[in-house]
Amino acid sequence: MDITEILTTMEYGPNPESADDALAWLKDRQDWPGHFIAGAFHADPQETAMKVENPATHAVLATMPVASAASVDAAVAAARAALPGWRGLGPQGRARVLYALARHLQKRARFLAVLETLDNGKPIRESRDIDVPLAARHFYHHAGWAAAAEVEFPGRAGWGVCAQVIPWNFPLLMLSWKIAPALAAGNTVVLKPAEQTPLTALAFAEICREAGVPDGVLNIVFGAGDTGAALVAHEGVDKVAFIGSTEVGRAIRRSLAGSGKGLTLELGGKSPFIVCADADLEAAVEGVVDGIWFNGGQVCCAGSRLLVQEGIAERFYARLRDRLARLRIGDPLDKSTDIGAIVSGDQLARIRRLVAEGQAQGGTLHAADAALPETGHYHLPGFFTGAEPASTVAREEIFGPVAVAMTFRTPDEAIALANNTAYGLAASIWSENINTALDLAARVRAGVVWVNGTNLFDAAAPFGGMRESGFGREGGRAGLEAYLRPLADDPAPGPATEPVDFSTAPQGAGPAAEAVDRTLKLYVGGKQVRPDGGGSYAVTDGTGRSVALAARANRKDVRNAVEAAVKAAGWARMPAHGRAQVLYFLAENMDQRRADLAVSLTRAGLAEDAADREVGAAVDALIFAAGMADKLDGGVQSVAQARMVAMTMREPWGVAGLVCDDRAPLSALIAGAGGLLAAGNRVVVVPSARHALVAGDLMQLIASSDVPGGALNLLTGDPAELAPVLAAHDEVDALWLADPALRAAVETAAAGNLKPVMAGLPPSDPAGLARLLQGATQVKTIWVPYGA
Repeated sequence: MDITEILTTMEYGPNPESADDALAWLKDRQDWPGHFIAGAFHADPQETAMKVENPATHAVLATMPVASAASVDAAVAAARAALPGWRGLGPQGRARVLYALARHLQKRARFLAVLETLDNGKPIRESRDIDVPLAARHFYHHAGWAAAAEVEFPGRAGWGVCAQVIPWNFPLLMLSWKIAPALAAGNTVVLKPAEQTPLTALAFAEICREAGVPDGVLNIVFGAGDTGAALVAHEGVDKVAFIGSTEVGRAIRRSLAGSGKGLTLELGGKSPFIVCADADLEAAVEGVVDGIWFNGGQVCCAGSRLLVQEGIAERFYARLRDRLARLRIGDPLDKSTDIGAIVSGDQLARIRRLVAEGQAQGGTLHAADAALPETGHYHLPGFFTGAEPASTVAREEIFGPVAVAMTFRTPDEAIALANNTAYGLAASIWSENINTALDLAARVRAGVVWVNGTNLFDAAAPFGGMRESGFGREGGRAGLEAYLRPLADDPAPGPATEPVDFSTAPQGAGPAAEAVDRTLKLYVGGKQVRPDGGGSYAVTDGTGRSVALAARANRKDVRNAVEAAVKAAGWARMPAHGRAQVLYFLAENMDQRRADLAVSLTRAGLAEDAADREVGAAVDALIFAAGMADKLDGGVQSVAQARMVAMTMREPWGVAGLVCDDRAPLSALIAGAGGLLAAGNRVVVVPSARHALVAGDLMQLIASSDVPGGALNLLTGDPAELAPVLAAHDEVDALWLADPALRAAVETAAAGNLKPVMAGLPPSDPAGLARLLQGATQVKTIWVPYGA
């Protein structure tokens, strides 16, 4: 074969990477050394064992232990015992340890790449060129954060003991994503790798000993789902970080409900890959190769929904079919292989089931015409055409090398299709028109957007999802924030008060001497309205004497308020300067009504001096929020990729719920609502039930202060009844909850659609408000080409 034929056929001869060193290392560990706890390996002969296979050959690579409850207890105890010493090491000491880990990863890069490929089945060039370098990059990057954390994040410290559960698709890289920021923030860690791919975690444990990680700072336990469940539910754990399926994320959310533990979830995705008519089609085709066929499609942010503009669709599909024919499928250790093995027989069976379902529902599968290896878990790469947006393959995460293609005519239709999913992890947009590309990037609901690129990752660029793709970020400032908590505790509950009686029946108590016949309404969509159920409850003065009747909202009222908030989307599109002017005007009107607001608070039982402080703190908090509305800046991150820039934009959650309690009944309400509004959210507030009078005053003030209808809604009633309804509502994107007694019920209800629940009294001091304003937004990372 001459050079012309070689360049035409692109036929490569075998080019295998030697696995001798990795296999020899495994042979030396035939008797599995056990779990890594307190700096040493501990084997328990009473524990059951699981076999680890090479997915490309079915060869057994190792036998791993399944952690018992005693092993999990020991690992958590070791992490707890090591915590004071790790924090006492100081910022520079922790930075040195993280730097040493990065260096040791680099020194063993080839060995780790081969071990990862043997264990996972991915092509060696992906392990070698992407996974291992990025893992080292995370430790380098977070060594800098470790040194700077106390300066950059004043008033915050690590959570304590972190439980981390990672998946099998990027075993070493996910390990670094989790461990590096946790250690940089001053936490200690217990990590559980996936049962299918524990080998690089074992190698990393040995590297920790070489690099001088203090005993107990990092602990690794092996096992399957039951081990992970035991770890995340352990009473000795302060923070949980999970990467995996959405269903398991829901289960974790429910299991932790009311526990007070920190939680970040990076879950599934069904990411859109939008190709506009003016795109560079050859570049976009290579983007598909990287977007869905990279790592055999076993990527949570895989571009699995191809949305192609109608005029170029057939040409694009033809190019894709031609590119499919040129993909090389086979031995993952061969440096010429494009598509390796699927991680396990169970995962392969799931891919086959979903593909068969897609065909049964009318989709046409275009697959590579290639012979698969006789041994191993392999699946042909391909894509569907002719599938409906409601079909299974268009909605469910296949997690394999198969995409589904659909067409669109206009950018608006592209966005409608892109956002027609419960997920919101990532998106890829291809257009040579920068205006079109950035317009689509701004409108697609995803935590990460790549413009004319895909599957770009860096330790400085936050990564994470929206909606049912989870909450929290990995990487950069936002990623480190997830491993820090405020040093100041939530204010303790005030003096015990009589519970509010929400019965609609007459109570028989006479009115207070100064009372007038006043019945308070709800405030929904910019106007005062009667409650759907027609019910009300008595607001008393603290001695049991009635001062007013307040409307008692029900589930239908919540639905109406959320609907009004959804329709008020123009508030989010308003320039931040415009939102600030509205909030300043509201603060000005509140200031003019100070006396009236204070009277309403005292009539409901608050002491006069406390009422005066409440009103003053509320006005000050709203002025602060207004002033910060146009200062919630994003940033441009210095990433390692040449000719790319990662912009981090702070975007509002959308519709937010705020449930108050009797502590700080006005200032906490105004601080929470003001911060959320300043960031561009629309808000549904459940005020303190005892202080519905002051909520009635606020309704009048809001109506006269140019606040657009639906941007701020007030529902008086029983918080224990209304908070879970808000938490379960699919159009509510985030929820703030003041009363810790309601946390378990609310977080359980929020597990259905995986909205974040921020627990604690909204603070009205400047430092607390600054943190609240940051929490009122979510980070969206947009990667754009930059430079030649």
